[in-house]
Amino acid sequence: MNAAEATREVFWNISHVWVMYALLVPTGLVGGFGLYRKFRLWRLGAPTPRFDQIGRRVRLVVEQALMQRRTAKVSYAGAFHLMIFSGFIILTIATIVVMIHADFKLEIMRGGFYLVFQSFIVDIFGGLVLVGVGMAAWRRLRSRPGHLVYTDEATGILLTIFVIVLSGFLLEGWRIAATDDPWGHWSPLGYLVAEGSKAVMSTGSITVAHLGLWWFHLVIVLAFLAWAPYTKMSHAVTAPLNIFTANLGGYGGSLKRIDFETAESFGVNSLTDFTWKDLLDLDACTECGRCTSVCPANAVGKELSPRDLILDLRSLLHKSEKALLASASGEAKEGEDAGATAVPIIDESTAVSSEALWQCTTCAACMEACPVYIEQMPKIVDARRYLVMEKAEFPESLQNVILSLEQRGHPFPGTTFSRIDWAEGLDIPVMADLEDTAEAEVLLWAGCGGALVERNQSTIRATAQLLQKAGVKFAILGREESCTGDPARRIGNEFLFEMLAKGNVETLDGYGVKKIVTSCPHCFNTFANEYPDLGGSYEVHHHSAFLKQLVDEGKLVPEAEDGRTVTFHDPCYLGRHNGIFDAPRELVQLSSRSPAREMPKSREESFCCGGGGGMCYVDERPDQRVNQERAQQALDTGADVVAVGCPFCTTMLEDGIAARKGDREVQVLDVAELLLGAVENGGA
Repeated sequence: MNAAEATREVFWNISHVWVMYALLVPTGLVGGFGLYRKFRLWRLGAPTPRFDQIGRRVRLVVEQALMQRRTAKVSYAGAFHLMIFSGFIILTIATIVVMIHADFKLEIMRGGFYLVFQSFIVDIFGGLVLVGVGMAAWRRLRSRPGHLVYTDEATGILLTIFVIVLSGFLLEGWRIAATDDPWGHWSPLGYLVAEGSKAVMSTGSITVAHLGLWWFHLVIVLAFLAWAPYTKMSHAVTAPLNIFTANLGGYGGSLKRIDFETAESFGVNSLTDFTWKDLLDLDACTECGRCTSVCPANAVGKELSPRDLILDLRSLLHKSEKALLASASGEAKEGEDAGATAVPIIDESTAVSSEALWQCTTCAACMEACPVYIEQMPKIVDARRYLVMEKAEFPESLQNVILSLEQRGHPFPGTTFSRIDWAEGLDIPVMADLEDTAEAEVLLWAGCGGALVERNQSTIRATAQLLQKAGVKFAILGREESCTGDPARRIGNEFLFEMLAKGNVETLDGYGVKKIVTSCPHCFNTFANEYPDLGGSYEVHHHSAFLKQLVDEGKLVPEAEDGRTVTFHDPCYLGRHNGIFDAPRELVQLSSRSPAREMPKSREESFCCGGGGGMCYVDERPDQRVNQERAQQALDTGADVVAVGCPFCTTMLEDGIAARKGDREVQVLDVAELLLGAVENGGA
């Protein structure tokens, strides 16, 4: 046989094919209307720019929607999702090929292409879909991980996909058997069906069965296409769109400003207060629960579940569809009070529990884990803003923090230390005392957590001493230094944040500051990602990266002093928020005799210390302390030292380790403290 002649009849055994084309019309109308309904609701959100940098956005879609990089991070779920997804891509391409061949009379289903792609490859990928569906069903029906959402709809989707693909293989096999297709062995699974069917069925019965199943297969495929936009399967469209419109600035700059001159209300407590991207987020959710599975608050038994937050908001959005659209079009009846726009989202009976809002550490682990780039954390902060600035309702301990920030410029109401005490005896110049502030090439920013917490003063002292040993010309603000505003912003007091930030920008610009080094990742993040919106643009360095640069330049010469084993804890606002992972680890290796022992949850997937988002000022229940959970993870490495790069992490982990270490001797040390010991051994 000549391989060039290889092909098959597209509509073998089928007549009245026009019916299929006629059924496509209602299918398209019903399915299209389902997507249009969602689009109408998204348009009710406030504007936000998400269509810049098209090239980067297209690459992101290729990496995350097509290549499934984030999805693949969870091996089992990633494997079956990739099987189903890639199988459907190949099956869709194969259907397009059939359409071109049959409807456009371009006979491309011939020869080697027909045998290799349309027969063999399509068969293999169709089989992968069946395997993937089986794996997904086992996970959903038997292993049942706690972070999944279990619904009849999800089970129905898996069953429908299984029936569609299985019926496709039966149709292929029966065609091969009835026509004695000489090329049938190129379709391995279809060929198996053909051989098995010939053993138990006559050619006539195969032909009749094929005809009935073909029409059943068509109807169920079209019904699935019409039904999918009304189910979680709509993520096939909404997920790539959500990825395309993701925030390209990273998590550090994910909080949006409030225009206090034009805003009619502050924060978010209604669906239409969200941006259109926030509303798209709700429909993009695949219910996978990965966000909740990595949430530190949820891990220790707290109420907060990022997954449920999104799903509850989505449910409220669609329940309120009629009233929202009527309100937007001005058709709301008198007395309806703008319909659903008046329904509060911060309400245990509607969507969001206020208690859960105050459990978020703003670590952004949920955002890092989400395969479709949903932005859970900014929504929580927006809701906090409403509670704080509109309702003045927030935990008492945080009220004291806000009061201290307003009155004293720092978040520690009980401290007796001044901004300058930590520098005693180090002969560090203060900006106000310099005749020419240009003499100071670097401003060392101590930060509230470094200057005003006794334990952390040794960290900022170590950093200053290392700068001195390296010959860096630097100065400090001393008593003129004020909180960057990070805790105020994460707690939800945006007005106080801007007041503090603008004051700092005025001070820094008044001294002509160009370069800032700080040991606090929260200060680093605020300077680098948030101050530019307020006119403060500086070259900002975390102390770990700056000190590593000094080592590379030969200005610091460390020599490991002992063989202590060290594990490094990635601060959320240094690593996940700002992508700095290697510099602190390199300092650990320079300061000890071996690389850091990695915790299972490290780098992008690091587990929060529990101190972000204002939570370091909240007294948690003894059985729900995030810092103790992270401390145990560090202790489980067997390390003698837990290295950190954040004053808040130092405080939280020292408390956690003290509660969990038992008789073991384990220290918590900042990377600057480790490096100083090594440099004093090796000389400068």
